[in-house]
Amino acid sequence: MKTIYNSIREEVIKHPKVKNSVLGNVQEWKRSHYIILSEIIKDELSEAEELKGGKKFEIGNTISHVTLQRFFENDYQDKTHNDLRFLKTLDKICIFLGYKDLNAYIQFVKEKRQGNEENNNQKFFQMVYDYCATVFEFYKQFPYHKTELFKDLVFNESPFLERASHFSKELCDRDFHLVTKNNRSNYEVFDIHIVTDEPDKKILESQEFWNLLFKVGTAGEEHFVNQLNTQIYFIRKIDNVWKIWDNYNPDAGRLNNVK
Repeated sequence: MKTIYNSIREEVIKHPKVKNSVLGNVQEWKRSHYIILSEIIKDELSEAEELKGGKKFEIGNTISHVTLQRFFENDYQDKTHNDLRFLKTLDKICIFLGYKDLNAYIQFVKEKRQGNEENNNQKFFQMVYDYCATVFEFYKQFPYHKTELFKDLVFNESPFLERASHFSKELCDRDFHLVTKNNRSNYEVFDIHIVTDEPDKKILESQEFWNLLFKVGTAGEEHFVNQLNTQIYFIRKIDNVWKIWDNYNPDAGRLNNVK
């Protein structure tokens, strides 16, 4: 409830009738400002459809400047802010904000939070998709070793980049070429989900199918990669930037062991 309490205060400050009044130009509200706010809310509530009929007599259509001042200046406390009188005050403030009542506002915040979480998760899912697309492009450049392709997705100082660079450099030195003609090489990523969700760390798990055909040098010796595996991505936030820090791939280095 504390989150809802703080959110309502922010919404009141951003309300057009408040922003476009003298209150919008004041950094710190005093008693006189809460009197103005009380009048603004009273004018809006007098026209509110939600307060036409019995509900007007149940909860009223005014909020005193004293109550508003307490609401804005006091920290949230369960005992104080969960009694019936104060909940009725929140009902009226939420009606002022354009909602049916407090419960409607709580539902709106809940749905908005869920939507934000889904959008945030999608950002990290897309990071895995982009990484796999970059890996495929990286292979297409063989025998040129262009690790700079990963600079926007993987931290330079990460153990993952160091390890992947070591494995791939060996293949480039052995003159591996990826065969892409007639879709001979392809990949698919699916079933990505978040395993660990922390403010500065995300761990994602994905199912990946890699079907790759490499030819070696002028002799044309062929090496196949045909694997379905579960990969784990460790994504970190450093200096407010999210990138991949490490990865667990059970088949990493498989081609390096082929002689």
